[in-house]
Amino acid sequence: MTRTFYVYILSNQTCTTVYIGVTNGLKGRVSQHKEGEIAGFTKKYKVHRLVHYEVFDDIRNAIAREKQLKKWRRKWKDELIAKSNPRWRDLYDEL
Repeated sequence: MTRTFYVYILSNQTCTTVYIGVTNGLKGRVSQHKEGEIAGFTKKYKVHRLVHYEVFDDIRNAIAREKQLKKWRRKWKDELIAKSNPRWRDLYDEL
C-alpha cells in the first residue's frame, strides 16, 4: 500500500503571513487549521487558506522539502506559490 504525503503552504486572508507544514492527510489537516483546532501560530494569525501543496510518496522526501522551504526567503516562497496559484486562491475546496 502506497502512502501519500503532502507539504503545504497556508496563508492568511491578506497574504502577508505564510505557514509551511507536512501531513499525510491534507484535507483533514487544512480543515483542522480552518476550524482553529490546532493551537499556535496558524490559529493566532488566522493562517488557514491553502495556497500551495506538493505531493510525495516518501515521508523523508516530504520532510526534507518542508525543511528546505522553511529556510527559503519570503520572496522565493511567494514566487513558488504564484507559479501555480497566481491569485493565491484557497485550494481547499478543490481537494
